[in-house]
Amino acid sequence: MADDAAPHADVLNSTAQGQLKSIIDRVERLEVEKTEIAEQIKEVYLEAKGNGFDVKILRKVVRLRKTDRAKRQEEDAILDLYLSAIGEI
Repeated sequence: MADDAAPHADVLNSTAQGQLKSIIDRVERLEVEKTEIAEQIKEVYLEAKGNGFDVKILRKVVRLRKTDRAKRQEEDAILDLYLSAIGEI
């Protein structure tokens, strides 16, 4: 694979090659950070579970807090409408 890439190296000038390498390096560092953060979040949820909290509900609360209040109210109203239409509420 490296042999295939070598003939194309001259397609990009040295500045572009440097920029490309920098971008790739940054993305790779961010991917590592993302993995580390995901592990930390997992640990927080495990701590919450250990303290008796329902992790599924906590995740839902976090997700809901990310949503705009008006958008959430609109979704709730539509959900209630649908549930009412099928006799669930």
